[in-house]
Amino acid sequence: MSAPAAPPSTDSADAGRAVVDELRRAGISDVDDSGLARALYSSDGSLYRVLPRAVVRPRSADEIVAALDVCRRLGVPLTARGAGTSIAGNAVGTGVVLDTSRHLARVHAIDAEARTATIDPGVVQSALQTAARPHGLRFGPDPSTHNRCTVGGMIGNNACGSRALGYGRTSDNVVALDVVTGTGERLTVGPGTVPVDGVLADLHRLVAGDLGTIRTELGRFGRQVSGYSLEHLLPERGFDVARALVGSEGTLALVLGATVRLVTDAPVRGLVVLGYPSMAEAADATPGLLPHEPTAVEGLDERIVQRLRDVPAAVVPELPRGAGWLIVELTGESVAEVEAKARGVLTDAGAVDSLVITDPAHAAAIWRIREDGAGLANRTSDGAPAHAGWEDAAVPVEQLGAYLREFDVLLDQHGLQCVPYGHFGDGCVHGRIDFPLGAGPDAGRGRYRAFVQDAARLVAGYGGSLSGEHGDGRARSELLPLMYSPAAISLFERVKAVFDPDDVLNPGVLVRPVPVDDDIRMAQASHRRENLALAYRHDGGDFSAAVHRCTGVGKCRADLQSSGGVMCPSWPATRNEKDTTRGRARVLQEMLAPGGPVTDWRSPEVHDALDLCLSCKGCSRDCPTGVDMASYKAEVLHQSYRRRLRPLSHYTLGRLPFWADVAARMPRVVNAVLSSRLGGRVAKWGAGMDQRRDVPPFARRTFRQEWASRTAPAPGGAGVGGRAVALWVDSFTDHFAPEVAHAVARVLESAGYEVQVPGADTCCGLTWITTGQLDKARAILSSTVDALAPLADAGIPIVGVEPSCTAALRGESLELVGGDAAERVARGTRTLAELLADTPGWEPPSLAGLEIVAQPHCHHASVLGWSADAALLQKAGAEVTRLGGCCGLAGNWGVEKGHHDVSVTIAEQQLLPAVRDLPDDAVVLADGFSCRTQLDQLAGRRGQHLAELLADRLG
Repeated sequence: MSAPAAPPSTDSADAGRAVVDELRRAGISDVDDSGLARALYSSDGSLYRVLPRAVVRPRSADEIVAALDVCRRLGVPLTARGAGTSIAGNAVGTGVVLDTSRHLARVHAIDAEARTATIDPGVVQSALQTAARPHGLRFGPDPSTHNRCTVGGMIGNNACGSRALGYGRTSDNVVALDVVTGTGERLTVGPGTVPVDGVLADLHRLVAGDLGTIRTELGRFGRQVSGYSLEHLLPERGFDVARALVGSEGTLALVLGATVRLVTDAPVRGLVVLGYPSMAEAADATPGLLPHEPTAVEGLDERIVQRLRDVPAAVVPELPRGAGWLIVELTGESVAEVEAKARGVLTDAGAVDSLVITDPAHAAAIWRIREDGAGLANRTSDGAPAHAGWEDAAVPVEQLGAYLREFDVLLDQHGLQCVPYGHFGDGCVHGRIDFPLGAGPDAGRGRYRAFVQDAARLVAGYGGSLSGEHGDGRARSELLPLMYSPAAISLFERVKAVFDPDDVLNPGVLVRPVPVDDDIRMAQASHRRENLALAYRHDGGDFSAAVHRCTGVGKCRADLQSSGGVMCPSWPATRNEKDTTRGRARVLQEMLAPGGPVTDWRSPEVHDALDLCLSCKGCSRDCPTGVDMASYKAEVLHQSYRRRLRPLSHYTLGRLPFWADVAARMPRVVNAVLSSRLGGRVAKWGAGMDQRRDVPPFARRTFRQEWASRTAPAPGGAGVGGRAVALWVDSFTDHFAPEVAHAVARVLESAGYEVQVPGADTCCGLTWITTGQLDKARAILSSTVDALAPLADAGIPIVGVEPSCTAALRGESLELVGGDAAERVARGTRTLAELLADTPGWEPPSLAGLEIVAQPHCHHASVLGWSADAALLQKAGAEVTRLGGCCGLAGNWGVEKGHHDVSVTIAEQQLLPAVRDLPDDAVVLADGFSCRTQLDQLAGRRGQHLAELLADRLG
């Protein structure tokens, strides 16, 4: 392991403050040099970690120009950044990072007749699609990150995406750019720009003197993205400076605005999914499919699909037989036209199996596998972490099969594994590789460098490009001489000198590159295996490996709620990078890295980043890399407050089951005190609650009290003598909603089960877990596991009532307690819908004609899976609208001081609008106690548990 980097010097800190002072004096309002901001922006989606001096989030084009002017005067590097999803390391820098995504995100105009859009650089690609859709138009290129990447970022690296085969690269869809060059010159450039003087005149003379190099080495095939795309400056191509600047990675000019081309969107899309024995054989078949004019031909490997199957609660669509697949997209005016085209594809495919899909929902499920490829590929078949670095090389499509076979041989020679996928129709292959970063005396840098050099030679030998769509960045710029002649490299340097002679814009990229093995994040991080509370079973017991699951793909910045996603509720509420799963992971990674502003568990940057984490566990399913921020937050709180004074809410809300047991001795008195003005205010102050929240009343009799005193069912009655089932009643249900547990018991008995209720000492410890009191949580869960294990061993299903507590038995018990008993209890624990689905002969009561709005609890959706509930409701004939996102309460989080406003904003994203105009006879289905509480307090609407819905309709 190399020596840790030295802490920043006083001179460096003074220089950083001078830059910030000058930026503010220049009229830039959103300038941030806090340790938190520097940590958040220290990395993008790549391998690299580079701490900036400051972050600027400009509100106008003039502020971009002003920031550049300051950086030029002070000699400070400036790096442009969109959504920060770059996997080549072209959005990190040592000076000022310019984030256009926060404020510069407007679509200014759509010209339907000209088929163009005028936009800010920070517009998210999917937002542009939304604006263009009413006109029957779309922006053609759509990377897998389309729901969070910015168009400015796409211009920076000449992004392509799956449908570049049909619609071209970003450079093929840019009409004009407003830019400011590294010299400070503002320009509007497009095709046929007349160079009168200044930068453009110098550029014109430079190109005219080296036409031979440009004509022979550049623009040889569609996915040749590496280097500068100077072929667009040839006289026969109209000296199109705008297209030449696309893919220059912010090293020549900064984009202030853009006019982009739109294309007509096809009325109907369909997929042909083709199965082959291997990825190489799928590649061999690809050229024969191109005459059918598909808009996309994507390659998919079985290892990615298996990774998705390993994600808890994931639903994986069926695929044809095979170990490698091609996803072929066809378009047409009608379903019949698409099906006819599909028959032609099948004739020429030579596949071992196939599937034709015209249903949009089914097609979307297939596309989601492909779009999550970058995250899913972050683990090899044996569970080892895999990394970007050699990510998107491209070769002419006719060479693709041969290249893949040699690439496999190269991997074997280096003792590495790769999970490949990609844009096979364009000859572009993505892959994550298990480089041993962090291992050995040089932290794996030597093996990384040796492999990428050999891989670059292999690609160059096939006439390919080191980058096929993501740019060169820090990952490949140093390797460009293996692909280009000295004359071409010299030409790139001279172009850079024309646009940016002082090397202010993104230095170290493309020209005079930083070595590929410098600043690798994993090589800098330390392991953290000692004295941890959680096991990190899938990360070798290493907290560092767990938080480094986040590679920056940024799916947490996307709007996932419309498709039932949960991650990350606080991001759309605040639009602040620190409130994304990625932002939080970056801060935790910085905590483990040397020489930065974040030093330990108790650093304010850590707690600021985690403050608005709801512990919803949405990331554990929705993040394709398997980040579980709820667990990391629990560990941080555990480490920060272990043997120290805790916040008030940890002693009250964090130990709610204990206090509920106390209240159960005199619930009428407790409720009277809490409902009084003075008593309520004092109680909420003492509990660390927001005064605008109400404390739910305690039940006059707990479920267990009522169950113990109930009259046993008559012999021969429902459930008597049937198969035994254990109804595990959590503290929330027992003390606040006993009627729900009674409803579950009634449904189970009607299904022929004989219900038994485990004792009152079987708490899951959830409130202790979410507040980081993990030693106590372990003791509580251990006792519960010991009590429930005999039931599981006897084959008696354990049915949970509250989703979050049920999820704790299936998840946290394995991390905190572990061992065979915890495994058996986890396997034996079921939701009500899961058990009923597996009950022979059981039929749900009719719900035909009933309108249901369902808010799955976050832990239900993310840990347990809601598919069994959805299938049950469908079978019963209900009309169901499933909401995504989170209710916003999330147990103790939403009632704590400082969280109320964000909690309400989160509820307004989906839940409150959905129920606001709902008819009185409609049902709001909410199994989670938190969700029902939020509904009651913010909407005055009662939510029903699934068991109540079914029990009310039993004969």
